[in-house]
Amino acid sequence: MNLLIENIRSLLLVEKDNRKFVAGKDMADLPSIDNAWLYVADGLIKDFGSMQSQGGTTAYRNTGSANLIDASGRLVMPAFCDSHTHLVYAGSREMEYRDKIMGLSYEQIAARGGGILNSVNLLRNTSENHLYDQSMTRIREIINQGTGALEIKSGYGLTTRDELKMLRVIRKIRETAPLSVKATFLGAHTIPVEYKTNPESYVDLVIDEMIPAIAAEKLADYIDVFCEKGFFTPEQTGRILEAGWKYGLPPKIHANELDFSGGIQAGVRHRALSVDHLEYTGDEEIELLRHSGVMPTLLPGASFFLGLKDPPARKMIDAGLAVALASDYNPGSSPSGNMKLMLSLACIRLKMLPAEAIQAATLNGARAMGLEKTHGSICKGKVANLLITKMIPNYDFLPYAYGSDLVDKVILKGEVQ
Repeated sequence: MNLLIENIRSLLLVEKDNRKFVAGKDMADLPSIDNAWLYVADGLIKDFGSMQSQGGTTAYRNTGSANLIDASGRLVMPAFCDSHTHLVYAGSREMEYRDKIMGLSYEQIAARGGGILNSVNLLRNTSENHLYDQSMTRIREIINQGTGALEIKSGYGLTTRDELKMLRVIRKIRETAPLSVKATFLGAHTIPVEYKTNPESYVDLVIDEMIPAIAAEKLADYIDVFCEKGFFTPEQTGRILEAGWKYGLPPKIHANELDFSGGIQAGVRHRALSVDHLEYTGDEEIELLRHSGVMPTLLPGASFFLGLKDPPARKMIDAGLAVALASDYNPGSSPSGNMKLMLSLACIRLKMLPAEAIQAATLNGARAMGLEKTHGSICKGKVANLLITKMIPNYDFLPYAYGSDLVDKVILKGEVQ
């Protein structure tokens, strides 16, 4: 299907040349064209410009092969690129929600058999088909909310069989859903109960059995470790990540959510694509990230839902860092994949400007999962993953109206959903 979108109030995040990411003060400059048009052919962005430009849309109208969309009063922008989710899971954990309200900490809930291990037990007793059906319900939800690309992690299996099961479900989602999907192996999500007295044996299992089995089926694009106090140490993280590199799995790391864990240092040392969470980030960590090429990814839904301190986004951006935003969609600490809500949390809680938040959730999110060449901005030749808003005055209104559904249409790979 070819599409011609006309009379766009504002076309956001337009690029003549494809940037890898946007950093520092440049994040506040959101390139856009007012009163614009956009032409999509063969699933790709073919052309765009101003309605007042010479020729305008006449040539594309005259082909007679394009479906017309009148976007009067509406914004058009790249679909969200959510680079950190745990969307494939079984059941839910609302019973822990009450525990949080009553004042129990993340660590206390985990010590009682809740947290990640609760999801592990549910997943191990759920069939692959049922797991896929549950996950696709969430996929349809986030597409309607404007997400066009996402990364999904394993990590609720913690046995070779069940990690493979999760990753096969992710592969099936990639094959059947219209959005773009990256898969990450997170066998090192937590230490299973049966290995609590001997965590090194579990690390050996991840390295010697899980990684080779996953690589043999080509089920993952990346590898991840929850490098955090009480979970995996920087040394264990390093062993796992280097084993992943040997099988062609670049790292992404959970780091510094609960304390200064050394996870950011481990991510830089082992050439991670991104380090995620980062609630505990000081001057040393910011300076390391400044010269690393690693994408800091902030998950405001998790710190909001858990009542944790917020990552120092303002300090990071002011120091010249690029920052990505992701949802951390999961049943325990961020049960929402609504990226528009993440924009609002980033502005309200992290003091990011709307332009910074939008670029963090699109182009920088694409970079955080290796999709920056094809996703995350309005650039000729990129995949036509777009969202069209309802009639709103400007892009500041997107995070401002934090509880409103402002997505009118979602276009993925050139097809209206």
